[in-house]
Amino acid sequence: MVAAAALFAIVYAQLSLLRYEAFWQARFDVGNMVQAVWSTAHGDFLTSTDSTGEQISRLAGHVDPLLALFAPLWWLWPDPRMLLVAQAVIVATGALPAFWLGRRWLGDDRLALAGAGLYLLHPALGWATVTEFHPVTLAAPLLLFCIWAAVCEHDVALAVAAAFAIGSKEQVGLAVAVLGIWMVFALGRRRAGAILTAVSLVWVALSVLVITPHFNAGSASVFVGSRYGEFGDTPFQVLRGIITRPDLLIDTLSRSDRISYVLALALPLAGLSVLSPLTIAAIPDLLLNLLSSRPEQHQVEYHYVAVIVPFLVAGAIDGLARLRRARRPKILVRMLARPGPLALGLLVVVLAGGWRLGPLPVWANVPGGREWRNNEYRVDDHARVLAQAVALVPTDPEVSVSATNHVGAHLSARRRIFAFPTVKEAQWVVVDRLRPETINEVTDADLDRALAEIARRPDMELVFYSDRVWVFRRGQTATNNARRSTFRAMRTAVGAAASSSVSAR
Repeated sequence: MVAAAALFAIVYAQLSLLRYEAFWQARFDVGNMVQAVWSTAHGDFLTSTDSTGEQISRLAGHVDPLLALFAPLWWLWPDPRMLLVAQAVIVATGALPAFWLGRRWLGDDRLALAGAGLYLLHPALGWATVTEFHPVTLAAPLLLFCIWAAVCEHDVALAVAAAFAIGSKEQVGLAVAVLGIWMVFALGRRRAGAILTAVSLVWVALSVLVITPHFNAGSASVFVGSRYGEFGDTPFQVLRGIITRPDLLIDTLSRSDRISYVLALALPLAGLSVLSPLTIAAIPDLLLNLLSSRPEQHQVEYHYVAVIVPFLVAGAIDGLARLRRARRPKILVRMLARPGPLALGLLVVVLAGGWRLGPLPVWANVPGGREWRNNEYRVDDHARVLAQAVALVPTDPEVSVSATNHVGAHLSARRRIFAFPTVKEAQWVVVDRLRPETINEVTDADLDRALAEIARRPDMELVFYSDRVWVFRRGQTATNNARRSTFRAMRTAVGAAASSSVSAR
């Protein structure tokens, strides 16, 4: 089990670093985390530059103070890669409570090892670990530690793990509150369960109704209205809309992409999670994802699965234990009585899920295996051009920069970092027009207009161009006509090449 966890940490740390070096880890959401940690390490608690160019507290959007705990690590290793490596290592520790729960509930180390394998090999967890950095991803192992501590009556460990977990994102307290209810009814731990539920709900209420409005000029998080606008613009309106609009609720939940999402989460665990009441703790986050208008929230390739997976894994282990105790249907009795083949079968099922859905590039070598985003693990010629461009920008944290999304992750350890096309007072501008942009409501036309405007500005000097990557430096004198002519010629050539490509298609 320890070897398996170590292998997970090594593989996913390496994949995350490859995505970083290939310029696929982005400003959103590696760079903004880097800036928040950098700010905290320099005495400015969780401050970052938002997509509009304003300096804000991260708590105005998400209440995830767990992020501040990485500031001491930044003092030791001041590099964005520190967060990526730490994430892989911390997520890997979830194999420990998964193994311990399997040993306790299934009574066999082979099945316990399979339980740890269900966690480490679940494709959704792999995607959450390798795609950017998010404090909520760390909730996956923390919640499994909570479950184990609750079962074993280690209340101090439960309190510590729960405190860290609910500090990873504002809604995680809902899942922990349901875990407390499960403790009351399934474990008979009324006092501990009631306290856990009450404290978790109070924290959620404080986060949503007090902390975020305090740092967001009295308003709810911008993510509420932008993702749940069909139901309402504030948390209360969304809750009321869910209750009073059952037709919209049913229509949303029954859409094919939502059903596919649920199946992608459940099938790698052989559907065993549905046999355990513990799985209900995953429902709050599952509903938040299913009801959101943001497509990434109902796809397994993003961090939104991090709170769901640990409860599904623990539920699968508990569900298997319940199935073995029930000794029916009879056709399964003989299969369930053989721990070795059963453990192997569970691992085969979760590996099959990884083969069809997971992020490991090795599956591309297996017929029918998933190949999506495998190119993100390769440092190609364009990534090398981007590295040259980034190397031109001073590392002085007081030098402000504007950059497109995938460049921004490499330039965010500074006081001000703008998301191009926002420029404001940026002293350097780095624009990559080959990689797709992922900032909401920014179109290719917006980027092209902003780039043309930068080229016309007399205070901006073009210092680098290659492979559709531009670097501008704010200067003291006007840019000469020759440089502007060079830029216009390059832009015309790029436009002609793009038109030819479209015509050919």
